[in-house]
Amino acid sequence: MFYIDPYYIMLVLPALFVAMWAQGRVSSTFSRYQQVRSYSGMTGEQVARQILDDNGLFNVRVERIAGSLTDHYDPRAQVVRLSEGVYGSESIAAIGVAAHETGHAVQHATHYAPLSIRTAIIPITNFGSRLSFPLLLIGLVMGSQNLVDFGILLFSLVTVFQLVTLPVEFNASSRALRTLESHNILMGDELAGAKKVLSAAALTYVAALIVSAAQLLRLVLLFGNRRRD
Repeated sequence: MFYIDPYYIMLVLPALFVAMWAQGRVSSTFSRYQQVRSYSGMTGEQVARQILDDNGLFNVRVERIAGSLTDHYDPRAQVVRLSEGVYGSESIAAIGVAAHETGHAVQHATHYAPLSIRTAIIPITNFGSRLSFPLLLIGLVMGSQNLVDFGILLFSLVTVFQLVTLPVEFNASSRALRTLESHNILMGDELAGAKKVLSAAALTYVAALIVSAAQLLRLVLLFGNRRRD
């Protein structure tokens, strides 16, 4: 007989559909505004470099990285890495993404609290994500509720990480839009287009939190209240 997990169907599956929808929306929105060249004619790399220099972050490098939408800021290496479709592109989408990633560098330099918290919990989050399910399974096999509970607790760290990530990403986007407007890099409809791109990207982080929270709730409902023999 096959076991049907009702909590997976009720909680996790809808969350996964939300994540798929969010990913599809960011891809389509980025593709749309990737076709719209900005009036400034600046590339993503040039925008990132200007924002960094204006904030005195001359030591932070801007590098090209392979892939699509693989853009990120590496606080350890102090490098803003822009994907191939962003680095040399003059599009509204590229400029918005470049400004967003540069916003993380500014957060790092100004010791923005949520970013500091997220960076600090990365090691323990990675530890928890790797060991949570093995510990939970071992606990079930051995009949140890303590191990099961500990496995669930470790998994909850992933949800905490996703929660802390939200203000970091939202703040980086708001910084980006303010900077693009104040420096006259994007104006009017261009700025509105960049906002749509960054808003769509933000939905992916919200979706990631929803998926993680749904999975955590599923684990709690399935195994958190098991009675010891």
